[in-house]
Amino acid sequence: MSDNPPALPPLPEREQIALLEPFEGLGLKDIVVISTLQDAEHAAAALLAAGVAGFDTESKPTFAKNEVSGGPHVVQFATRETAWLFQLHRTECNPVVATLIASTELRKVGFGLSTDLTLIRNRLNIEPKAVFDIDSEFRHRGYRKSVGVKAAVALVFNRRFVKSRKATTSNWANRQLTEAQIRYAANDAYASIRVFDALFGG
Repeated sequence: MSDNPPALPPLPEREQIALLEPFEGLGLKDIVVISTLQDAEHAAAALLAAGVAGFDTESKPTFAKNEVSGGPHVVQFATRETAWLFQLHRTECNPVVATLIASTELRKVGFGLSTDLTLIRNRLNIEPKAVFDIDSEFRHRGYRKSVGVKAAVALVFNRRFVKSRKATTSNWANRQLTEAQIRYAANDAYASIRVFDALFGG
């Protein structure tokens, strides 16, 4: 590791992260679960005006060996103030989601997005554009290991990003998302935009 620039702090261990104060995410009042085409169009206008957004997807977990994911089931975007959650069973809103993902006018930033993008291509039959995986910036800065959202939040903000295992493995295909799912999905995207801003002076 001697060829790394000395200014880089080492990646925190899990035990070190556990001791940090929690990262403050968005509350329910700042999260919009899209339920109508009008909601979707308002979200698209706000996101395109922002020009950059945190981005992630959630899919119903697969447990059987050869089970194929039907995801993504939820696509989420976040600015510095608001997060929007699109549930893809609301098919009338899917053209808006597809337009945002394929748009070069909206930069979408997140962590570990390769699987998400493959699922999006299969589900929405579009090619995602202007997508930036923040992990590549950490690699560029000399980190050898993959840096996920938890490690990034600890490195950049000295805070602990709380990721509920129960929410991770919950059924994202549910018609009605729980409050825990809503917070989880929104703050995955929100943490991404906050880390991106911190790295690039946004």
